[in-house]
Amino acid sequence: MHIIFFTHFYTMLSSSSPSPPSLSTMWLCLCFMILSTLLASPAHAFTSQQYSDALKKSILFFEGQRSGKLPSNQHLTWRGDSALSDGSSYHVNLVGGYYDAGDNVKFGLPMAFTTTLLAWSVIEFGSSMGDQIENARAAVKWSSDYLLKAATSTPDTLYVQVGDPNMDHKCWERPEDMDTPRNVYKVTPQSPGSDVAAETAAALAASSLVFKQSDPSYSSKLLQAAIKVFDFADRYRGSYSDSLNSVVCPFYCSYSGYHDELLWGASWIYKASGISSFMNYIQSNGHVLGADDDTYSFSWDDKRAGTKVLLSQEFLEKNTQELELYKAHADNYICSLVPGSPGFQAQYTPGGLLYKGSESNLQYVTSTSLVLLTYAKYLGSSSIGVRCGGSTVTAQSLVGLARKQVDYILGDNPEKMSYMVGFGDRYPKNIHHRGSSVPSIRDHPQRISCDDGFQYFHSSSPNPNLLVGAIVGGPDSSDRFSDDRNNYQQSEPATYINAPLVGALAFFSAKPATT
Repeated sequence: MHIIFFTHFYTMLSSSSPSPPSLSTMWLCLCFMILSTLLASPAHAFTSQQYSDALKKSILFFEGQRSGKLPSNQHLTWRGDSALSDGSSYHVNLVGGYYDAGDNVKFGLPMAFTTTLLAWSVIEFGSSMGDQIENARAAVKWSSDYLLKAATSTPDTLYVQVGDPNMDHKCWERPEDMDTPRNVYKVTPQSPGSDVAAETAAALAASSLVFKQSDPSYSSKLLQAAIKVFDFADRYRGSYSDSLNSVVCPFYCSYSGYHDELLWGASWIYKASGISSFMNYIQSNGHVLGADDDTYSFSWDDKRAGTKVLLSQEFLEKNTQELELYKAHADNYICSLVPGSPGFQAQYTPGGLLYKGSESNLQYVTSTSLVLLTYAKYLGSSSIGVRCGGSTVTAQSLVGLARKQVDYILGDNPEKMSYMVGFGDRYPKNIHHRGSSVPSIRDHPQRISCDDGFQYFHSSSPNPNLLVGAIVGGPDSSDRFSDDRNNYQQSEPATYINAPLVGALAFFSAKPATT
């Protein structure tokens, strides 16, 4: 249809002018086509019930990533207890938390970011979660409990990782059997990690808001820990990549440095506490920490775009003029996603999916979707839109753009495949995930060793254990997907892919597309 429109438009321009249309005219026309594709409601939009089902499954996924002693109400029963001695040889209790993706390592930076975005999802859209709100809070608490222990067990110390990734990745073991070294890694005044510490502070502060009404005592404990961890991050500055080297790189190197996390962490603590000294910190240090930077990505590594949107709320709802700068840069980020706008930077696949990179691309899609919907919510509290050059993009347009991304993930795409395991009729069956691909401890109680597990890695059979709700890395720039366990770039799930999608699915479960 859009090709027909373009051909007709080109013919019309050609016939009405003595010379062919200019390249700039054709570019504007093409941008219009892309924008109309991205913002148009699909002919068969998902129903409220389907979004609700996807929401339930997106939260259930976190049960499959749990480390530690599983509770009696565990729904994914193919999982069992694991890593029950984490930290014990270092005289600290680090049992619990989440495995980040398809391996058995507990990486602190992505776990903290996962927690922040899962909490943000609940904060902004928890009222739309219905009967899933308690499950969402439980998913936050499984991580916040762990981060609280990691941050408060030893003075001037933050424990940031359990497990040697270089050894872990040489094995294909389910977590219940793992016998790879459970080394503990930490940041200290002598070996700083401002990035991971400030992200942990953000996670604890955001989590404190999740429990502010339902568990005030726990909420207060989280907030006090967040303030202490942030002070540690700010006082002893340095990147954890420099302190821990090959333990965290190339897995989760802090490529963007630690400035973005310091501003992000301070913003979350201010949002959670209203303590004026944190607003003063933001105003005094913002320019040094990235307030003037325009970045076009939001991920576990780079928080700048998310910070701009978060701080914009204070300007939009309370007219805090000192934060107008953040609204302007939040607009720049949003405009970068809108085809045809002067600041357009994004790449989309032919099927309309935001595309940032070949490895785990859907992490950028889900984080962007949450930011779009959150910003649309903040804009809804005022009469101000997103200024893109001389035009204004409405909050409803942001919702449409986010819906296109979410619907693509759920199956409205050229492959007609859902990229959420267990959702829809066609979804990935051979995901890159140790626990899902190796027979469960329920079905195969005998130990499966490090090397013996690779027979399941190389098997052509579907994974025996369904990791319900897992969002995989996703298709390539041409919308093609290889359901191949060996292709971790496309087939590996991760907690930070799911976390922001929880909020987006909650929003759409309450506001399905109108026909």
